[in-house]
Amino acid sequence: MPEPIVYTEHAQDVLARAIDAFDAGQRFVLVQSVDIQGGAAREVGSLAVVTETGRMYGYMSNGCIDRDIQLQALTLLETGAPAKVLRYGEGSPFADLTLPCGGALELLLTPCPPEPDIRAAYAALCARQPADLALAVPDRPDGSLFRYDPKPRMSLAGRGAVFRSTARVANEAGFEVQAYSPDAADLGALAELPGLTTTELTTPTSVPRLELDAHSAFLTLFHDHEWELFLLKSAIETPARFIGCLGSRKTHDMRRQALLNMGCNTDAVDRIHGPIGLVPSLRQAQLIGISAVAEVMQSFSKSIHKRSGL
Repeated sequence: MPEPIVYTEHAQDVLARAIDAFDAGQRFVLVQSVDIQGGAAREVGSLAVVTETGRMYGYMSNGCIDRDIQLQALTLLETGAPAKVLRYGEGSPFADLTLPCGGALELLLTPCPPEPDIRAAYAALCARQPADLALAVPDRPDGSLFRYDPKPRMSLAGRGAVFRSTARVANEAGFEVQAYSPDAADLGALAELPGLTTTELTTPTSVPRLELDAHSAFLTLFHDHEWELFLLKSAIETPARFIGCLGSRKTHDMRRQALLNMGCNTDAVDRIHGPIGLVPSLRQAQLIGISAVAEVMQSFSKSIHKRSGL
């Protein structure tokens, strides 16, 4: 029987398991969603890996077809069959496997995909560069070509309960989290988060280099707002996709004016969202964190881009 599914979301995390399989000398099947009609649990281009041990990393549904995908992938490895396209839902030969959301889903199953291509795509994502992954599709000359964005990064500067809660929510939401704080205890309390990087702030004017790219968000989560200005001045000079701040509307107006007085460009200052959060006037740290991360996620709504043929 197949082993339990490891639910992982981002292409980088799935490809990491493919690299592990290569390094361990294990065969595996790369599963890629190549077409969706109607509703679906994942976006087109989503990836999963099924190793010869039966373990599946990633998923294609909310449980209705993933077990069958595992069995189909293992059969390909056992028989030595080539790549194939599976169709579930409308027009599928699997009458007993329905998609409750309706429509149809087509998956490309590629046994033992080309190692150089997988390693190159994974290396690009680890270097925070977009990665193209091209795969041959049976009976389709154009093949399958998707571009994958790097994992979204959430850089947080702050202290206290809201800072801690937002970091944990961002981690659960799949962000790569960076934490900046003048409080060593706050940074220590987040040490259990996987992949977390931390920087202790020393003074409000001593700003470390902010590693913010077009796939990054930067939030300040201070109640003592004197820590914000130089961090924000540095952040608005980067290509960060989203910049936001905790606080009231009055505080945000004062913050904007202070940055303008520091010589910051008006258009750059206007990039700052404040007060952060989709739901206003919350008083619980965890809910504030959820609200803030939800607003950021609106700007990261698309991470896979279908491209023209091979």
